[in-house]
Amino acid sequence: MSKTQRAIAAVTQEGRVVDLKLATQNGEVKDYLYFDDKRGREIYWHSTSHIMAQAVKRLFPHVRLAIGPAIEEGFYYDFDLPESIREEDLPRIEEEMRRIIAENIPFERLEVSLQEAEEIFTHRGETYKLEILKELSDTKVSLYRQGEFIDLCRGPHLPSTGEVVAFKLLSVSGAYWRGKQGNPMLQRIYGISFDSEEKLKAYLERLEEAKRRDHRKLGRDLDLFSLHEEGPGFPFFHPKGMVVINTLLDLWRQEHLRRGYQEIRTPIILEKSLWERSGHWDHYRENMYFTQIDEREFAIKPMNCPGGILVFQSRLRSYRELPLRMAELGLVHRHELSGVLHGLMRVRCFTQDDAHIYMEPKHIREEIIGVIDLATYFYQLFAFRCEVELSTRPEKSIGSDEMWHTATSALQEALEELRIPYTVNEGEGAFYGPKIDFHLRDCLGRRWQCGTIQLDFAMPEKFDLSYIGEDGGKHRPVMLHRTILGSIERFLGILIEHFAGAFPLWLAPVQVVILPVAERHMTYARELRDLLGKEGVRVECNEEQATVGAKIRKAELEKVPYLLIVGDREVEAKTVSVRKRKKGDLGTFELASFLALLKREIAERVIF
Repeated sequence: MSKTQRAIAAVTQEGRVVDLKLATQNGEVKDYLYFDDKRGREIYWHSTSHIMAQAVKRLFPHVRLAIGPAIEEGFYYDFDLPESIREEDLPRIEEEMRRIIAENIPFERLEVSLQEAEEIFTHRGETYKLEILKELSDTKVSLYRQGEFIDLCRGPHLPSTGEVVAFKLLSVSGAYWRGKQGNPMLQRIYGISFDSEEKLKAYLERLEEAKRRDHRKLGRDLDLFSLHEEGPGFPFFHPKGMVVINTLLDLWRQEHLRRGYQEIRTPIILEKSLWERSGHWDHYRENMYFTQIDEREFAIKPMNCPGGILVFQSRLRSYRELPLRMAELGLVHRHELSGVLHGLMRVRCFTQDDAHIYMEPKHIREEIIGVIDLATYFYQLFAFRCEVELSTRPEKSIGSDEMWHTATSALQEALEELRIPYTVNEGEGAFYGPKIDFHLRDCLGRRWQCGTIQLDFAMPEKFDLSYIGEDGGKHRPVMLHRTILGSIERFLGILIEHFAGAFPLWLAPVQVVILPVAERHMTYARELRDLLGKEGVRVECNEEQATVGAKIRKAELEKVPYLLIVGDREVEAKTVSVRKRKKGDLGTFELASFLALLKREIAERVIF
């Protein structure tokens, strides 16, 4: 078996994932994990993070170690150093990592008492490890040793450092210890590793392509939005950006109306008592902004559901109205640390495409299926691949065990009825109910969490919601929270990167640019612009004093789908010479034929 085919870890008969060498020594092996397995990659990346930490420790002996987990793609490790680790230090750390890999040092698991672990890390001055140990209730803990390096870790790991074939350190950034402002600021090094050089090369090429598609750069270059220090985390949308957003929301409204939704709008600021009643005050307060009005405390809403509940409560509802589907494009604000803000992907205010469905228990199945169908429609429209997660009850939650069991089972049964593959994300549900999350894969294979379906028995209980049933008595509705696109701002950022700024015709802010060859062709070019504009086409005429070649290059940089070149021949024949983005010259068209082509492509919502 070649090095790149070696198993990373073993799964015992009891289903435990353990170190390969421990499994072969201590128990029968049921199966093996390889790099292509999700858990296998996590082990590979976590092992590489230990190699990186050992290298940093060798180069900076006085460093204090924090944590170094595997993440969605790769790994990081947090370090406490009096001096800064800079990007230019990364090659030196990589060189030391190569030496450690060449030494082929075994990863050794040590099971020690809590007291022994405290003595080891006290001697080494590892204050962050000691802080973690203080929170553990186990009498024994596991450590992993590779040569002179020891770390507190559950494992499992690769058999030895020599198993790592290819790696790259990617960046350095700051991070608060445990992500909490006020804690020490640490230095975080990100990296990636693979079981072959070919995979690393492909990944780095994809990373370069992702940089080319960076929505922050394209948003500026295409004049879609801007970010300003006067409003950190609060994006400013320009006219062209608003065209894309409004086109998207027109479709959103059209589809929701077709599927029986009614649109509402609720205030941005609501009294503190409402958030206490909903549970957000206890479970979400650190993410909220506050203000005072007439000496009363108010909160700027981080979520739309409490306001929607007040609309439901505004009058007594009948069972005949249920299921009642109330949709809201609600502006919400959430307190994010400045260090995590990232263009449109992580902001402090955004528009949530929310809906809250109030229903009888008998409606649960069909409503969940209806939301899944709507989500699937939108994701397929943009050629996204979709992965689904079912998230269960978190440690901090409201509601009874029975409520949670019923809600979780309903979501699970809907997914299984539709034969949708899913993974279970234990303990990651909302505090009021379990949820289905939709993760999209874009054209580069990157994963984005967008839509969610949350089934909630607790909030109707807390707000004493009721409707008049068929029997004339009062009954408690079930509530379903859902988003499809999630944050509209973030979804726009995803689309910019997915299409590299080259939006499909129906979504493009400018669909056609007319390029007159010379001044004498300007009158005809303006006539064409006016005729296309009256037909609803988003069209511009380039009246700059420049060559046709320069005008074409400018329009191509602006990623306009269609260019119409107008010269003597076109003026005389009353035709247009058509160029299409990425396809080049399409030939000469009469205006009616070209307009029919446009309308067909827009109606069919052609993507690529």
